[in-house]
Amino acid sequence: MRVLLISRCPPYPLHLGDRLIVWHLTEELARRGVQFDLLALAQRSQDHAEANAYRHLFEHVTLFDEAPRPLPTLLRRALWPAARFPQRSEQAWNPALWRTVQQFAQRPYDAIHLFGGVQVYECAAALGQRAAQAVITPYESYSLYSERVLAQDGGLVAALRLDMARRYESFMFAPYGPVVVLTEADALALRRLNPSLDVRVIPNGIDLAYFQPGSAARQPAELLFLGNYEYAPNVDAALFLIEEVLPRVRAAFPQVVLKLVGHAPPPTLLARQSEVVRVLGRVDDVRPHYAQATAFVAPLRLGAGMKNKILEALAMQTPVVTTPIGADGIALQHGEHALIASAESIAEQVTVLLRDPALGQRLGRAGRALIEARYSWGAVAEAYLKLYTE
Repeated sequence: MRVLLISRCPPYPLHLGDRLIVWHLTEELARRGVQFDLLALAQRSQDHAEANAYRHLFEHVTLFDEAPRPLPTLLRRALWPAARFPQRSEQAWNPALWRTVQQFAQRPYDAIHLFGGVQVYECAAALGQRAAQAVITPYESYSLYSERVLAQDGGLVAALRLDMARRYESFMFAPYGPVVVLTEADALALRRLNPSLDVRVIPNGIDLAYFQPGSAARQPAELLFLGNYEYAPNVDAALFLIEEVLPRVRAAFPQVVLKLVGHAPPPTLLARQSEVVRVLGRVDDVRPHYAQATAFVAPLRLGAGMKNKILEALAMQTPVVTTPIGADGIALQHGEHALIASAESIAEQVTVLLRDPALGQRLGRAGRALIEARYSWGAVAEAYLKLYTE
């Protein structure tokens, strides 16, 4: 089987969460004999230099620098149906990508798969009749994300952003075949905007061989949060942890410390470092931090899609305390696999966990069992292979 993959990002480096699925999906399906060609947008200056890290997964790789999407053309496409899907390369935000997609669409691929939303949707006319059979994976619903931002922060800018997201998601995926998102919440948001879409749910997976729980004893009072801090919901959660959760937990357990791990912590987090709050930034290996933590605490109030960090913590048998948004797309039962509560009640759930080490052990074992049963990359690959075969 030969597949053309058109992606909003390359599959590397893996600490950038949106690249995980592209890497693991192609790696798993390559083992099954699937051959891929990759056309991807380079979002960072390093992306071109890092291409050798994944060339072995593809027969052909071409990267295109991501082009700007000026506000006038965003508005024009949103408001004028005839402008929504460029019919010629010069009408596209990324003419080079559009032309190359048109050329590659003439080749005898068994399937065509697009990863991304607004970044790649404009290639529909370049694919011609093959668009109707192509799979597109936008990861999540940006309108759902925007709804949650508006509900928390309010304001005219958030309202306008939500209106734009809804307009685009009402038409953006219509020319394509199956539209794949990571959670039922995202699927529901897209179906409400366009009931004619064939929306499927395929969750992310986890590398079970890599994320193996260790035998070392956990710290008695160490809270952990991990994420890519270029993603605004992770910054919001980290600040909420520092300002709202940690003081309430330390009132009952003065010895508690908080570790924040992950890519690109902003100055607002770095300025809050202390003996109690340790901002470590990106580390070469996150597993020791999961293994040492008493609990992984993720008071996420914003965002959409599935949270890779929750999957990783569960796989490492780290007890998880999170919000319903943090649990999106994962079949977690409160009190069985994790503790789930509103952000305002997270501190109380953390204190419950700290008072009962046996509860943490039970949650850790059940969380790992859930991941093994339902969230392997092998299962994800099989689900996509079924779509390609259809």
